[in-house]
Amino acid sequence: MPNTPEYQPLGPVMVDVAGLTLTPDEIDRLRHPSVGAVILFTRNFASKQQLQALITHIKSLRSPALLVAVDQEGGRVQRFQEGFTRLPAAQYFGELWEQNKHTAPMAAYTSAFTMASELIELGIDISFAPVFDVCSQASEVIGDRSFHSDPAVAAELLGAYIDGMHAAGMVSIAKHFPGHGGVANDSHHCLPTDGRAFEAIFEHDLRPYRALIDEIDGVMSAHVEFPACDEHIPTYSSFWLQDILRQKLGFEGVIFSDDLSMQGAVDATDNPGSILESAQRAIYAGCDMVLVCNQPQLADQLLAELKFEPNEVLSAKLSRLSARRN
Repeated sequence: MPNTPEYQPLGPVMVDVAGLTLTPDEIDRLRHPSVGAVILFTRNFASKQQLQALITHIKSLRSPALLVAVDQEGGRVQRFQEGFTRLPAAQYFGELWEQNKHTAPMAAYTSAFTMASELIELGIDISFAPVFDVCSQASEVIGDRSFHSDPAVAAELLGAYIDGMHAAGMVSIAKHFPGHGGVANDSHHCLPTDGRAFEAIFEHDLRPYRALIDEIDGVMSAHVEFPACDEHIPTYSSFWLQDILRQKLGFEGVIFSDDLSMQGAVDATDNPGSILESAQRAIYAGCDMVLVCNQPQLADQLLAELKFEPNEVLSAKLSRLSARRN
């Protein structure tokens, strides 16, 4: 008989793994009480069979099973390609809308359904999609990942895309709240600054959120400065995550930080060398789960230092993001 996995409530940290199989150190890391999810990258994929074996191993370690996530938006952000449908970038649906307003939403729906179905078949719970950012200028990190520059059109296409994900059995994760489309720089490499007033952001960038807030299951925060609104980046800001997202917009789902090892998040802390400070600030601000990617030493440091008491409330909230097979 197979061993019954150890019962552990899901914790608030999402980590990654290095290769095609789990190492003993990674198994120990994934069993840490503060871990609740694993994010996969292109380096974790050699074939569908191998990927499914890796996911099965990850999910066998604990009960409830760790969530498994990936970025599978389409276009230039599609981690798994060989054996998967090549998905168009979000901008394609916006361009299609300009030609035919009636067929574009169905195309978005179909693409999302295909993406989600292919991932669920292998045991993946979450694709961090769709991108809610409304591009207002040439953004090197968002660009063709945005559905449209008109927030009303973007909201229509996003709604259809979310419907496709939901129909397949996958939750939707809107990113990057409140918006990464108004800055040119990439928060992977620096801390971008958006100087607009809150009213401008509310009417433009937040319009898709306002229209679809009841359809969104999760939100990922942006590592962008909005100095006219708050002194802290959204990831570390109770103003953005509590006052605006939770209270003003009425969001009740899961809030994820973007990767805390990104330069934008590092530059926004008082102590840039402290992953503990970054995680604590994000959690205190309102993040339910924080991501630490591509730096296993930082993940281990955080897991060793973070004071977290496992609890059923957070675990149940996270478990609701598990994909369902139709």
